[in-house]
Amino acid sequence: MRNLTLPGSGEASAKREPAAFAHLPSIDRLLGEPALAPLVERLGPQLVKRAAQEEVALLRERVRTQGPAADSAAPAGRDLLRAIEERAHGLAASRLPAVFNLTGTVIHTNLGRALLAEEAIEAVAAAMRGCVALEYDLASGGRGDRDVVVEDLLRELTGAEAATVVNNCAAAVLLTLKALGARREVLISRGELIEIGGAFRMPDIMRAAGCKLVEVGTTNRTHPRDFADAIGPRTALVLKAHTSNYAVTGFTAAVDEHELAGIAHARQVPFAVDLGSGALVDLGKYGLPKEPLPREVLAAGADVVMFSGDKLLGGPQAGMIVGRRDLIARIRKDPLKRALRVSKLTLAALEATLRIYASAFRLPERLPTLALLVRGAGDIRAACERLLPAFAQFAGADFTARVEDCASQIGSGAQPVERLPSCAIVLAPHAARGAGRKLNALGQRLRALALPVIGRVQDNALWLDLRCLRDEMTLQAQLLGHEPEEGS
Repeated sequence: MRNLTLPGSGEASAKREPAAFAHLPSIDRLLGEPALAPLVERLGPQLVKRAAQEEVALLRERVRTQGPAADSAAPAGRDLLRAIEERAHGLAASRLPAVFNLTGTVIHTNLGRALLAEEAIEAVAAAMRGCVALEYDLASGGRGDRDVVVEDLLRELTGAEAATVVNNCAAAVLLTLKALGARREVLISRGELIEIGGAFRMPDIMRAAGCKLVEVGTTNRTHPRDFADAIGPRTALVLKAHTSNYAVTGFTAAVDEHELAGIAHARQVPFAVDLGSGALVDLGKYGLPKEPLPREVLAAGADVVMFSGDKLLGGPQAGMIVGRRDLIARIRKDPLKRALRVSKLTLAALEATLRIYASAFRLPERLPTLALLVRGAGDIRAACERLLPAFAQFAGADFTARVEDCASQIGSGAQPVERLPSCAIVLAPHAARGAGRKLNALGQRLRALALPVIGRVQDNALWLDLRCLRDEMTLQAQLLGHEPEEGS
């Protein structure tokens, strides 16, 4: 090992800093170290060079700011090479790492929402590996329309006359409002002026689409006569938004889809519904809370329905627009449609997911998101009991570890009040003094694992709901500090 240390402590104070700079190892010298050769071979010279430059820059800054004290704080020889290796691995690491979602929220926006079916993953991989007939008509040999990939499936599953797809449900609402209501009035109940994640509000979408928002009724009560009185010659659209991410209870009233469709159609005004969460089957059959279906809303008289692909549908991020053929044609012709269109990867995943629904065969086995939603509390408790010793060992003597019943939530705005019976491992500090600091430190340790573990803090404890745990062996292995066995 070459001597890569900073100069010794015997030099005069006035000369120490320039001498320290002079004795910093050069980047070329570091890259020539035999100990870094395997790293260069594995990650490439450019990335290792950047890591070395950043570590040497850090040493230089220490010398500049700390002066004579820098020598004792600076890494030497083997330590510097180890620091370069760690930094290089950090630079090479994905900024989209896999994590264990133990929050108890199944469709978690911050953790990627729905898990895709294996059939969808395989379809995406196939589309990535080669050319596909995305906008090419094989029968005629001419240009095709990418909506054709999924339109027939969406029509079959919803009963719509036509369908189109954009990159998320917010985009679907924006495009529909612009294409059907720009420069005119759009009516919506004041109680449905929803805000979704990131402070993205319905009035903002209306404004961006160039529509004039007309609020109807009051926050808690809107009646049919409110809509009938509000419709005028400038009305382009009546809009209803499914309030999936909150609930207003008590003295309330709302106009249902069937009645609202009748009011709109009596004045030759289209009626659109933003369903948001996008269930395609009756979840009540699986013991889950009922969610309105696009087919039901269209049957009630809606002319256009918009819903998500990556929530209850369990597919990729996408926004579906289904409904009357003439209105979907207008939406497709809007210039904004091209800006919001989806790629071949999204269409491949969406088509495969929709085909699973169309088959109506073994849905919970083939749709991971549905499987997590219907998972029984007894199965989750058994997993908690198996993993309790590993979590107790990882947390250490400052914590108690126990298994508790809890309630999971569906997430991403779906069913804000309903909860799913579940079970969690609860790690609580023994002492109240410093409990917050200890919980923060434990959370950081779990997030620093090779596969980070994300839980939730509640009642002065860290709760780890195992509803979404799918790889128990890997989690246990890393908690115990060793690699999982081959093939686990």
